[in-house]
Amino acid sequence: MNRIICYLNKIKQRTAKHNGFPIISLISTIAFCLVLSSCASYRNIPYFKNVPDSGYVYRNGVQIPVAAYDDVKILPNDVLNITIQTVDPEMNNIMGSTDMTAPSAGVPLGGRLDKTKETISGYLVDRDGFIELPIAGKIKVGGLSTTQAKDAIRERALKYYKEPVVNVRIVNFKVTVLGEVAMPGSYLINGEKATILDALGQAGDMSIFGKRTNVILARQENGKQKMVRFNMNSTDIFESPYFYLRQGDVLYVQPGKGKAAANDAAMMRTYTIISSTLSLLVIVLTRT
Repeated sequence: MNRIICYLNKIKQRTAKHNGFPIISLISTIAFCLVLSSCASYRNIPYFKNVPDSGYVYRNGVQIPVAAYDDVKILPNDVLNITIQTVDPEMNNIMGSTDMTAPSAGVPLGGRLDKTKETISGYLVDRDGFIELPIAGKIKVGGLSTTQAKDAIRERALKYYKEPVVNVRIVNFKVTVLGEVAMPGSYLINGEKATILDALGQAGDMSIFGKRTNVILARQENGKQKMVRFNMNSTDIFESPYFYLRQGDVLYVQPGKGKAAANDAAMMRTYTIISSTLSLLVIVLTRT
């Protein structure tokens, strides 16, 4: 406390040397700078700031280029939901008894993965890219899209079934969202054409402390880990070839500088007490 009083006395002496420039004005200036600083940080919060704010855009919208979409490829260790239906009711009963239809169990599509629930069930793609179906046997699906895999399975099924209708879906399309989001965790994506915006939406969006200019995507490609940075303040993300997600992607939202201070409530209370004390001392000293 003695140090604080000495410091304030020095400020008072310097004030007197500068034609009595009031200390209250100095405090007001500092407060004004703090307000400007908070306004500057707010500029980085909104998404897509570069969209023009004009009457034309309000009425007609604006065209934003979007990267071309490439179909998701089936990878080793993927789990597939495969259904085969025919015009023969008896054969459908047989296929049902052999679990030809293998839905995901315990976790709803598009939901958050819960370790306490059952694991996903279906047809596992082995390390060589094959699946094994009842009656139809082993079929190579690795490296194919689900549409191509459906055609390959149907071609094999024609040998055993009458007019089969085949459907294929990846049921372990999982992405992980970490960092400054409302609900970090791993999520199953409903459908294949999912984007980084879909993943952030599943996780409840970024918190106010999330750094919009530094969202990192981690993806394994050809046995190597690739890292990509996104700036959510700009519509340039739509043109990135990494805008569309792949199974196993990880999104990380970096916290901003305000996160550390917000997490330490005790420190904030201490700062408030010190600030109030200093203000009171300044007022007392300026009037004596």
